[in-house]
Amino acid sequence: MSSADELQQELMRVRRNAIELHSSDQVQEAIAKLAFEVTEACSGKVPVFVTIMNGGMIFAAELVKRLDFPLEMDYLHASRYLGATSGGDVEWIVTPNATLEGRHVVIVDDILDVGSTLLSIIEACKAQGAASVKTCVLVDKQHDRKARPGLKADFTALEADDYYLFGMGMDYKGFWRNAPGIYAVRESDL
Repeated sequence: MSSADELQQELMRVRRNAIELHSSDQVQEAIAKLAFEVTEACSGKVPVFVTIMNGGMIFAAELVKRLDFPLEMDYLHASRYLGATSGGDVEWIVTPNATLEGRHVVIVDDILDVGSTLLSIIEACKAQGAASVKTCVLVDKQHDRKARPGLKADFTALEADDYYLFGMGMDYKGFWRNAPGIYAVRESDL
């Protein structure tokens, strides 16, 4: 059996065995509610939404199409994972092109896990002179390993228990970002 066949089997097994934490409908409802909160806080500020790649791209697309005010979109790529299942040091791969000085910035990501990456990005935006920096995540993972006690995003659509998650931008070894709900990998598949 080829390594591609083995990978295919592993990925299908993980998806088949996964625990559905939030269905596609639940995710879409939560994003719609979140869009209302973001609109209340950000309309009239002409913000720049900075999506953290690759995880934040699906959530950002679902969110911004529900926002009826002018905004600029940009992205950055910073990661602690890079295909691994546990994090290391933050690595900056791509920085935003937009000028952040004097701008209201909304950082959009798939998940608030430990939060080290998010904190580094917040500090980088502030160092570039952002007028304000808000954070917006699809999922806040509930555990006691946050980089700072009580760390929360400014806008959060959903919460999830402390599982290895995939779907809606979150990945399992680089795959299953396209899964429409939010799923937990069973311990036996890790």
